[in-house]
Amino acid sequence: MLELAYVREHLERVKKSFHDRGLGGAGLDEFMARDQERRDAITQVETLKAERNRASGEIGRLKKEGQDASALMAQMKETSARIKQLDKRAAELDQEMKDFLLTVPNLPHQSVPVGRSAADNAEVRRWGEPPKFDFEPKAHWDLGPALGILDFERASKIAGARFVLYSGLGARLERALANFMLDLHTRKHGYTEVLPPFIVNSTSLVGTAQLPKFAADLFKLEGTDYWLIPTAEVPVTNMFRDETLDADQLPLKLVAWTPCFRSEAGSYGKETRGIVRQHQFQKVELVKFVRPEQSYEELESLTREAETVLQQLGLPYRVVALSTGDLGFAAAKTYDLEVWLPGENGYKEISSCSNFEGFQARRAGIRYRLPGKKKSDYVHTLNGSGLAIGRTWMALVENYQQADGTVVVPEVLRPYLDGIERLERNR
Repeated sequence: MLELAYVREHLERVKKSFHDRGLGGAGLDEFMARDQERRDAITQVETLKAERNRASGEIGRLKKEGQDASALMAQMKETSARIKQLDKRAAELDQEMKDFLLTVPNLPHQSVPVGRSAADNAEVRRWGEPPKFDFEPKAHWDLGPALGILDFERASKIAGARFVLYSGLGARLERALANFMLDLHTRKHGYTEVLPPFIVNSTSLVGTAQLPKFAADLFKLEGTDYWLIPTAEVPVTNMFRDETLDADQLPLKLVAWTPCFRSEAGSYGKETRGIVRQHQFQKVELVKFVRPEQSYEELESLTREAETVLQQLGLPYRVVALSTGDLGFAAAKTYDLEVWLPGENGYKEISSCSNFEGFQARRAGIRYRLPGKKKSDYVHTLNGSGLAIGRTWMALVENYQQADGTVVVPEVLRPYLDGIERLERNR
């Protein structure tokens, strides 16, 4: 969340941010008019209170001298009513402004490419070469069912569209990928593993900026203040809500495996085949809490750590810097990792690595304090998928498919599958 004082003092920069994100004015002028009205109301209240204080002294003097103070008392009764009215209006305006600030997106970092959409994203680097097949490669939605490891029909019977049922080696591969990723990030990259609740309250979602703006993208438990998590970012970031960390704890690096639940509002008709866009999926999430001067260095290392998963699995990918028009609401800068999918003959996003600077920390009240200092400041928060497991599953199956319909298991995963070297039917 941006602070009111910052918006007031840097209005042109905020307007430019809105323009670069393709949002137009988005109510900023009206917001500033409300701010001025609120400030005028507070000034009037202070003036009237000073006037009332002076009048109270005068009323006391008149009564003491036996003079008639009724006219002045009647005037002060009107003044008190006016003060009450202005106080109420100032409080209403204050709440309106707080509500509006919760809908204002973060300011893009100066290094973010300016653009209107994903078409304006900037490719940063590539790793690996897409495999060359001497046969027509299949998509995972054909390979999986043919191997008996992916079942869309039974999932639809159980829950409906945009769900999938893994079975046999398909389920084991999903679990193997999660364990491989967790081991890599904890043993090699220095993350501490946590297993958070999969249900959170509204305050947590406000803290990480899913609420109030993106309620339609979430699943709410009827009759409660509970929501299913859209990503582990929400519970893990909120572990330290309304806390002040010691500077020597930073950077604090946490990793979590969780299921994720998303309504995918507005996406119907898009990517309906396969497991690209599901209501439920599993993900390993990386979350960092860092000092502000470290945050962009930490974004680069976070991205590299997510890339390591793809490199060890031997999956070709590219890194792109998102443009202002494609940047997430809370992010100041984001790198997307896009893995190669032979079945689609193109790259597909498998991880977003973002620096939120102090945006989430201000909403969630997460601070840090330097040793010997009384004053605290907001931490910078970062997170990224390390990786989305379902999309890694489909990328692996498609890139390692063989002409006979089997799938070779990358060597690094074989210890997690009891040495199995190939996915075959009825294994």
